[in-house]
Amino acid sequence: MTRSNIKIWSSSFIFILVSNGLLFMVFEMLLPTLPLFITEMGGAASQVGIVTGIFMLSAILIRPFAGILASKIDKKFLLIFGILINALATGAYYLSTDITTLLIIRLFHGAGFGLATTYFATLAAEIIPKQRRGEGIGYFGLGETVAISVGPMIGIMAIELYDFQRLFLGGMSVLLLALIMGIFVKRAPDGKALDKKANVKTKILEKKVLFPAFLILLVGFAAGGIMSFFSLYALEKDFSHVGLFFFVIALASFAVRLISGRLFDLHGPSVVLIPGAIFAIIGLGLLYSANANSTFFIAAIFYGFGFGSLLPAIQTWCINLVDKAEHEDAMASFFNFFDVGIGGGSLILGLIAEAASYQAVYIVATLIYVVFLIVYVVYLVVKQRLKGLNIRNVETKNQTGSN
Repeated sequence: MTRSNIKIWSSSFIFILVSNGLLFMVFEMLLPTLPLFITEMGGAASQVGIVTGIFMLSAILIRPFAGILASKIDKKFLLIFGILINALATGAYYLSTDITTLLIIRLFHGAGFGLATTYFATLAAEIIPKQRRGEGIGYFGLGETVAISVGPMIGIMAIELYDFQRLFLGGMSVLLLALIMGIFVKRAPDGKALDKKANVKTKILEKKVLFPAFLILLVGFAAGGIMSFFSLYALEKDFSHVGLFFFVIALASFAVRLISGRLFDLHGPSVVLIPGAIFAIIGLGLLYSANANSTFFIAAIFYGFGFGSLLPAIQTWCINLVDKAEHEDAMASFFNFFDVGIGGGSLILGLIAEAASYQAVYIVATLIYVVFLIVYVVYLVVKQRLKGLNIRNVETKNQTGSN
């Protein structure tokens, strides 16, 4: 069967793509609005960071258990359960009367988000034909890209036009729609029954994906600077089009995903990762030196091309490195390294911004991508030499055997 005859766009793939996009849209709706809710509740600025941090910590801690759960319970059911937790937690935010209650709800919400994102990714990988997995994962991420660009805007509009109650209940309704879509997702059977007595170990890290996981850590570290400090950097530079800047990044990411996945399937990771890193270096370098609106938008295009191609490529690479039974462990490692990168990047780059300037954040982020590129090229060189050495050893053994 030729590549063109292998179908990606099934009804199940569309359902899971849209459902995943809705999950991320609600997540993005809450990012700029929960701090306002905390302030209205009487919380301090330091408590905003705690509320954000406990969510990410909960998501990170639950993901290592994704593999063992999938060995005992059908992962489609686990996905639906994860979405349900997200829906109930989102609706429950309005019931918060103090920071302690909010933190408890946030803890459960983070666990549900960690489960849902892991099983969304693994189910999508199983629905997509392996021959077109890179292309399919690229399309799968389009829902996230759209959500990231419109979610914050919808959240802010909801509280400006209505109130927090409608924001939270509206978010819960969107997630219940995502849950219904998840119910209609179908996939080929695993070919073996779930072994509820199986002795499956909980993996903090899937060793087979250690190298690509390290690369996504670097990507997340640099992304932390963009996400956390650009608004303040824009004020410093008298750039007033912050929302449009992020929209251009999302648009560029959307466009590059249409071709980067196909290139990955045809030629492997290098043809995507090397240009992607170079695009990101150019974008962040332009951002560091930007003094005009046009330069900011050109920087957004280049960074969007880089970030939008690297994320799905590394995710697909992680999936391809493991067996089907290890998909959950691979995705748990991928998302956890990315989240740790974002969190660590925000923290360390924040210290750099305080000690130097917001501009310094982007020269450091540029250097992070230079490290990414150097590390990956060294990896390719070492891999090629080891391959050549193995070939020579085999030839030597064959010659010895023939003599």
